Amino acid sequence: MEKTELRAVFEKKGRAVYISHLDLFRTMQRALKRSKLPVWYSQGFNPHIYLNFPLALSLGVSSSTEYMDFSVTEEVDLENVRKRLDAAMPDGLSILDIARPIYKNKDIGYAEYEICFESRGAGEKMLSGLDKMLAAETIEIDKRSKSKGTVKMDIRPYIDIKDKKVSEDTLTVSIRLPAGGDLNINSNVFTEVFSEISGIKFDSVCAKRTKILCKNGEKFI
Repeated sequence: MEKTELRAVFEKKGRAVYISHLDLFRTMQRALKRSKLPVWYSQGFNPHIYLNFPLALSLGVSSSTEYMDFSVTEEVDLENVRKRLDAAMPDGLSILDIARPIYKNKDIGYAEYEICFESRGAGEKMLSGLDKMLAAETIEIDKRSKSKGTVKMDIRPYIDIKDKKVSEDTLTVSIRLPAGGDLNINSNVFTEVFSEISGIKFDSVCAKRTKILCKNGEKFI
C-alpha cells in the first residue's frame, strides 16, 4: 500500500508535560484514530499506527516545538489534517503545523531550551553561580555508555548560553545543547550540574524546549 509521510509540529504544555514518552505514543495513536484520517498502519499479524518521534522529551519539560512522524494512505490537504488532528488532542497538546519531512532523525544536532530557575531573593546569587560554572575549564559528569558502562565526560565544551536574564527571584537562561544520536545532553543534566556547582537549592525549575536544530544549524522540519 502506498503511503505519504507527514510530520506534525506540536506543543506540549500544562499537565501534558507529565505524560511520559511511552504514554505520549499511546495518546497520539488514540488521537489519530479519533481524527478519522486515512492513517497508514504497519503490516503483519499485529497492525498498528506507525509513529515516530525524532527526539524524545524529558518528563516534566514543556515544549513549543515537538515533532511526530506518521503516514497517510491518500493525498490530503495539510491544513485540513492539522485541524482534524488538533481537534482530537487532549488538554496541553496542540498541533501547530503539518509538513512533509525534509530532514531525517540522523540530521538532528542541537536542541535549545529556556530554563527558569527560581529562588527567593537569590537572583544575583544564581547569576554569579552561573558565571562560576561557565568559568570552569571542565565540567565532568557521569555518563552511561552501552559499551563502556559509566564513564566520565566533560560537558563544558557543549554548553552554549544564548541569553540570560535575572530578577530578584529568578534567573532565566536560554541555552543550546547537543541532541540526537551522536550526543544528547538534555536540560535536566544542565540543571543538576548548575545546582551542584552553585550550591543553590532552587525553589522551582521550569524548562521549555524552544527549538530542535540540524547539525548544519537549520531548523529541523
